[in-house]
Amino acid sequence: MGSLPSPHFAIFPFLSQGHIIPLLHLSRLLHRRSATVTIFTTATNSPPIRAALLDTDVSVVELPFPQNMEGVPSGVENTQNLPSFSCFVPFARSIKLMQKSFENALESLNPPVSCVISDGFLGFTLQSAQKFGVPRLFFFGMGAFSSTMQQVFLREKLHAVANSPDEPFPMAGFPGLELTRNDFPPPFNELEAPLSGPFVEFMEEQRIAMALSHGMIVNSFYELEHRYVDYWDNKIGPKVYCIGPLCTAAQPPCTMEKPFYVRFLDEKLAEGKPVLYVAFGTQAEVSPEQFREIAEGLERSEVSFLWVLKSETREFFPDFQEKVRNRGILVKEWVDQLEILNHKVVKGFLSHCGWNSVLESISAGVPILALPFMAEQHLNARFVVEELGVGMRIMPSGGSVRGFVIAEEVTGMVRELMCGEEGEEARRKMAECGGAACDAMKKGGSSLRTLDLLIDEMIWASNTFGDALN
Repeated sequence: MGSLPSPHFAIFPFLSQGHIIPLLHLSRLLHRRSATVTIFTTATNSPPIRAALLDTDVSVVELPFPQNMEGVPSGVENTQNLPSFSCFVPFARSIKLMQKSFENALESLNPPVSCVISDGFLGFTLQSAQKFGVPRLFFFGMGAFSSTMQQVFLREKLHAVANSPDEPFPMAGFPGLELTRNDFPPPFNELEAPLSGPFVEFMEEQRIAMALSHGMIVNSFYELEHRYVDYWDNKIGPKVYCIGPLCTAAQPPCTMEKPFYVRFLDEKLAEGKPVLYVAFGTQAEVSPEQFREIAEGLERSEVSFLWVLKSETREFFPDFQEKVRNRGILVKEWVDQLEILNHKVVKGFLSHCGWNSVLESISAGVPILALPFMAEQHLNARFVVEELGVGMRIMPSGGSVRGFVIAEEVTGMVRELMCGEEGEEARRKMAECGGAACDAMKKGGSSLRTLDLLIDEMIWASNTFGDALN
């Protein structure tokens, strides 16, 4: 009996940096295991994708982005360029109109497609996969903890017993775990039923497509979240494939001249001064007042830091760089976050707790100071601080996790993370997690075994799936 041909994975990321990057890493992993990989994107998003895959033969196919869409600024093809979150649903709906061009491109693939891997926000690709008689796997850029908690929360309506958004309630099926309504993103944390509106309708479409898909790829490793992976597999579904941390497959940093921010880190290492890395991602909408409090807190902390900011954000505190020039820098350009986190002098990460950042921090063994703003980041912060113990949390004043953070709180928590006993304990636990993450991605590790299983199952499924549909 001859061996089955290697599979051809068609990968379609959502048009957002935080969604594209981990799927590029997945593409590299599949490519290393002799699979054929084709990535679908748009012309504007294509150049950095091609640059990240230069050392592979992964193919990149550009699809036309719909023009003159109501609610979507002209020329915008990535969420990082949207003026506000209110544009998200019109933007996502625009991508749905790319279904026909996506299917035309699938038709021309040689060898034929064996499996579609698409972002969880691209539910329409399930129909496309079914038309070609192949399975669809979806990638939702969250961990198993946050994904499971959201599903349990919505199914069980546990928050109905809470009298206020910050009143804890127990999570059914998870003894000892309590959450609040404010740990979940609006509008899903509201008591009014039934929920309605464009975003709710959009997410319901994606939920239905997910339930009918072959499986869910999670950027995590089983040992980190086994309690929640097992619950998902047994009570929710479809099957989870933990194949992370995907960032370990990233292209190594260029060996040409070091960026100025790496030279800054080198200088601090030579001085023996540990550095706090500060970054809040590209999507969070943070008020100028909040940014100023964070800046004042960092200034008072007397800790060395590297803060990555959007260029327009720096206008909120124009004299700040001069005040901290001997120990802190502001960076407004793109940075290699993995390179920064893996630098020996970086001993802490003040983070929004986006899941990519959490996994990158775990991989580097750098403890997290959590300051979540949106989406599932509050759940991630809970997981990092309370479940894993690999970080600490900056708490807003007034008792609500969604309140305003004052400078004094930033100062105190930064000092504790970088110099205190609690920070040292978080650093010790993070080193253990980092070691486990490394083991998961080694030959014989849980994540690589799962990846090999996924490939084998997709080879089998692509040879039987079409018959099952007929």
